[in-house]
Amino acid sequence: MRELLDAIGARTPAPASGSVAALTGALAAALTEMAARYADDDASIERARELKARLGALADEDSVVYAAFMAERNEETRAEIIRVPEEIAAAATEVAELADRVGAQLQTSVAGDAEAAAALARAAAGVAKRLVELNV
Repeated sequence: MRELLDAIGARTPAPASGSVAALTGALAAALTEMAARYADDDASIERARELKARLGALADEDSVVYAAFMAERNEETRAEIIRVPEEIAAAATEVAELADRVGAQLQTSVAGDAEAAAALARAAAGVAKRLVELNV
């Protein structure tokens, strides 16, 4: 974890806010998965796991496509630095919706984890949407 935080804090173009948004979404998905386990909601557990994996992959992908854009600024690389945050935003939005549904099934303190997951996912989606605007 410390290495990741140091890499984010370094004066380098990536990893940066796109990767952080994706990782935040992945963390939110992990919290959703945990809450879904307490709700005994197998479908939500599986979907949260899929979203967690996808957002984790998008975190890496964001760094790769941004580095490619910095190396060669053209329409192809620009399209990629728009596409990846769009995917991050879509996946994070789905995590937030899933967390809300799971949270509604819970009456324990775990409901707070589902609420935290939804808030984190919405923040991640908002950051990713703003990156799309900036990269267009």
